Amino acid sequence: MLALDILLSGLILGGMYALTALGLTLQYGVARIMNLSYGEFLVAAAFFAYWCFVGLAVNPLVGLIVVVPLAFVLNWAIYHILLTPLVRRAKNRDMLEVDSILATFGLLFVVQGVMLVVFGGQYHTYSFLSIPLQIVGVTVPINRLLAFGVAIAIGLAAYLALKHTRAGTAIRAVAVSPESAQLSAIDVRAAAAFAFALGGALVAAAGVLVSMFLTFSAAMGVNFTMKALIVVIMGGVGNMMGALVAGLLLGVAETMVARLGDPGLTLAATFALFLIVLLVRPTGLFGRSVR
Repeated sequence: MLALDILLSGLILGGMYALTALGLTLQYGVARIMNLSYGEFLVAAAFFAYWCFVGLAVNPLVGLIVVVPLAFVLNWAIYHILLTPLVRRAKNRDMLEVDSILATFGLLFVVQGVMLVVFGGQYHTYSFLSIPLQIVGVTVPINRLLAFGVAIAIGLAAYLALKHTRAGTAIRAVAVSPESAQLSAIDVRAAAAFAFALGGALVAAAGVLVSMFLTFSAAMGVNFTMKALIVVIMGGVGNMMGALVAGLLLGVAETMVARLGDPGLTLAATFALFLIVLLVRPTGLFGRSVR
């Protein structure tokens, strides 16, 4: 029964990792923006859900319907106002990546500073459906199970949309080769802007779901950014299915180490798994070798 408990808990944790990483997969893999403020937007969405539930008595899932389009519009504006000048002056994608690191590093402190002023530096949490539920002998809080189900649904919907729609095909083409995509009459900048905005919407969804069962603070954004980056590279940069699989794998590995060993070793286990994957598959689990 312990093995089933580890597997179920690990999949729930991994589902949140996967959803958290999907947005960065789009922002980095398609738009080529290394967004160091990524985790701050997740925490900001968590605070939005907290404010809605505690201050307005609004269900977090209702807040999810509001925060996702707002995050899409906000990230679209950020791309066009802050990042488009960098895109225009960058001579290649590598230069754009370096410039975006510097720009979003500054944005990180702006977003974090606003949250510290509004909510303070203390930890926040709220009780939403924290009712234990028995599943084949394993006790799982309903809020975690609900968050996992919604995260997987959103992740699969995003994957299928990118796989089977015209806009999704254009985004995937830009991720593989912007030059070839442009020769195919694809507006590369518009596709990159859309991918960046969609990535922001996905991370906002992850923030709302995470807030339902985790304690969070304004200074926790960097932790989420680090985990998301690990999952993106493990799965293969720009590969949605790779992010889903890598997130689930990482969640199960961390849970196994925490239950069978010491919870303090979970970070070491994360980087050990990360290094093993890169040694076996340098381009990630689903990444393609460049020739």
